[in-house]
Amino acid sequence: MRYPNLFRPLDLGFATLPNRILMGSMHTGLEARPDGMARLAAFYAERARGGAALIVTGGFSPNDVGNLGPHRAQFSSLDDVENHKIIPRAVHEAGGRIALQLLHSGRYGFHERIVAPSALKSPINPHTPREMTAAEIEQTIADFAAATRLAREAGYDGVELMGSEGYLITQFLALRTNQRRDEWGGPLENRMRFATETVRRAREAAGRDFIIVYRISALDLVEGGLELHEITELAKSVEISGATILNTGIGWHEARIPTIAQAVPRGGFAWATRRLKQAVGIPVVASNRINAPELAEEILARGDADMVSLARAMLADAEFASKARAGDRAGINICIACNQACLDHYFIGQPASCVVNPRAGRETKLIFSTAKKKKSIAVIGGGPAGLSCAAVAAERGHEVTLFEKSGRLGGQFNLAKVIPGKQEFAESIAYYAERLRRASARVALDKSPSPQELESFDEVVVATGIDPRRPQIPGVEHPKVVSYVDVLTGRVRPGPEVAIIGMGGIGFDTALYLLEGKSRAPLDADAFREHWGISTEGRIIETQQRTPAYRITMLKRSHTPFGHTLGRTTGWVHRAELARNRVRMLKGVEYGKIDDQGIHLKIDGKELLVAADTIILCAGQVPRNELKGTHVIGGAKEATELDAKRAMLEGAEVAAML
Repeated sequence: MRYPNLFRPLDLGFATLPNRILMGSMHTGLEARPDGMARLAAFYAERARGGAALIVTGGFSPNDVGNLGPHRAQFSSLDDVENHKIIPRAVHEAGGRIALQLLHSGRYGFHERIVAPSALKSPINPHTPREMTAAEIEQTIADFAAATRLAREAGYDGVELMGSEGYLITQFLALRTNQRRDEWGGPLENRMRFATETVRRAREAAGRDFIIVYRISALDLVEGGLELHEITELAKSVEISGATILNTGIGWHEARIPTIAQAVPRGGFAWATRRLKQAVGIPVVASNRINAPELAEEILARGDADMVSLARAMLADAEFASKARAGDRAGINICIACNQACLDHYFIGQPASCVVNPRAGRETKLIFSTAKKKKSIAVIGGGPAGLSCAAVAAERGHEVTLFEKSGRLGGQFNLAKVIPGKQEFAESIAYYAERLRRASARVALDKSPSPQELESFDEVVVATGIDPRRPQIPGVEHPKVVSYVDVLTGRVRPGPEVAIIGMGGIGFDTALYLLEGKSRAPLDADAFREHWGISTEGRIIETQQRTPAYRITMLKRSHTPFGHTLGRTTGWVHRAELARNRVRMLKGVEYGKIDDQGIHLKIDGKELLVAADTIILCAGQVPRNELKGTHVIGGAKEATELDAKRAMLEGAEVAAML
């Protein structure tokens, strides 16, 4: 077997898991929707069929004040038991096991009823929590225990008690959020009481033959959080209290260090999990940015953990586990850690999905059935939209020809993959190319079909992508003016003084490409720790300043906040990197002219010269759709912000109905 450690059974004493893959919890945004239970059942069942040994649901609160948002996502009544039964039943029928995550938001709840150990507002929440009374603390522990008992009645195989990432249990543990002077605050022993009592009472309520996973922060990554030696003490106490498995989370949500974004190297926090594994006898699970079977195998083989948690990895590919068991690495759709359709969706109230797997979260709505009538289909353009459409159409049984005018597939993903931290985009190109090969689609590279050639096809899908927009600025034809495409493809090497026109995603990516280049090793956890200031004990330490490779000024016409179009959960990382490199940002500019000196501007009526050796245009895109087709998708349809999420969804949706 190619991954022997990954597929070694795990004996829990009263149950045996068939492999070492845990599908970690993630908020899907379906929990509170009217059709949410049926959609969650289909979502989790598909991943159980895909081979996950144990699945953990998104978070449900054990009481009203612990809800994450204004909509009820709660598990505390017999009605909840009845509503939930469809989920474990579907997972069991698919051959899997599933645990219900019990999560009390504490001060992270986005409603006015929130409570916490102390009345301290989170920096990521406008609401200030009310301090819990001693009676409320006791009742909350009882609520966790009652929810555990009800979970067993609903048919779940276990629960996960959410004790990481800054939620209520974590808030009791850290001096940052717990300033109490009673038996629930003060020394670490007191601050651990809420966590250990919750585990102990949950075990009493569930009995011995029920999985209790405790989700522990292997690293807090905030000032006033626990250090690693304290987390190790907590782990030992949680084990004694009755936990079956210790799952790890990394960082609080308010931490200013990336934990699951593309900037994090693969398996970048396994070193912290290893500390916990060495301290306890129960299985310990490594998590965060584990997205490939060879990486999971390496973590287990090194002894860093007993299991690996794959959340977004199984969002990207429901069959991750079964493909890995078969040794089919090329057939796995790798998570690219973009956060665009999973975490970002949650924060705008949309159900979670996946950029590279649009069917995720749409299992009951986006159906890829065998075509009733075989058609000849031309897909013009081998970028994200074209790849998505051609792959699904060919797999449905159509005769597909994909035309790509360049010599390689990938489109804009070929530009994205050179950005520091975005190397994962290369995985998506390779995966979709493999799907086309397996489905016997014809791929015609270096080929732009003529209108006459297209007449022989039953359907024509135009996915020709975009062209960079060239703003009408006097002097824009000056030799020092180049496009972001020229820079990212290496055709142009800018001079030391750079001005970037445009501050959308492409502008930020281009600036990062110039400043970071290949200096951030994508698989080097030690370099990541040094870059972001994490000590080996989990403390936040100062980072060393370095001289930027370029002096960059970024410009935009609008007065909107800098980087406001970036991802909600990743944009701050980009802004932090550019601030670290002292990038100057100017908004509300009026462009005058470009000449040998640089670019002349007006800001609030005052003239300003930005000296520049090179001026890079990142001023948006325009559709490239000179060909006519039955269907137009992706950038050829709408070029706004190079939206790969929309492009790949449109490609899949069109292919599903052809």
